Amino acid sequence: MHHLIVAVIAFACVFGSALLGLHIRTRLPGQHLSDDSIEVVKLATGLIATIAALVLGLLISSAKSSFDTVSAEVTHAAANVIMLDRVLARYGPETQEIRSSLKQVLTAGVQKIASGDPAQLHTMYSAEAYQRGENIERELAELTPQNDAQRRLQARAIEMADNVLAVRELGLLQAVSATPPLLLVALVLWLCIIFGTFGLFTRLNATVATALCLGALSTSVAIFLILEMNTPLEGVITVSFAPMRAALAVLGQ
Repeated sequence: MHHLIVAVIAFACVFGSALLGLHIRTRLPGQHLSDDSIEVVKLATGLIATIAALVLGLLISSAKSSFDTVSAEVTHAAANVIMLDRVLARYGPETQEIRSSLKQVLTAGVQKIASGDPAQLHTMYSAEAYQRGENIERELAELTPQNDAQRRLQARAIEMADNVLAVRELGLLQAVSATPPLLLVALVLWLCIIFGTFGLFTRLNATVATALCLGALSTSVAIFLILEMNTPLEGVITVSFAPMRAALAVLGQ
């Protein structure tokens, strides 16, 4: 919800700047609207617009990259969990309790993340959550292989459990990345200057007002998308947990 509030504030600032420019135009003496003045202001505005476009493009690219990375990590983790479960099944019936624990831990984790509740997500970083993963690793280490095949399967299971936990931590860390507030403020400031200039050298009519409103709306939507994709585990735009649910469906079989 706070991302939507930020986007609304950005829209109000940008569109308000355009309206302010339209108002200032009616108050300025004629010499301030001469061809020379307009040309200089257009050049300065063009420079600011270029900077703003570059920053906006970089922020969108960075946010999309972060979102795609977390999405890929979710799929990777789901595949690793399935493979770990199959290795344990091949080990023998001694691992049935470990497989049940693995499914319980995964089910609880998916429910917490899919809820989108910040309080639930915060528990994923708790000592208890880390301990549950470490308990599975400890249970794997405490297995007593009876032959070479079981020893190889045990070593592989421990390695895969390490990978699953590493992927989990990487995904959680990347999911809390945030847009630098100062950069966001600077971007909105540049957009305000640009739209204020648009209003300054334009006569007000319904078409102009609509165009300025749509332009401000587009920039605020872009800012909203950046903020949402930078937090892929919560908010309106989240990564798909279909791979994890598919993994849960086959665990223990």
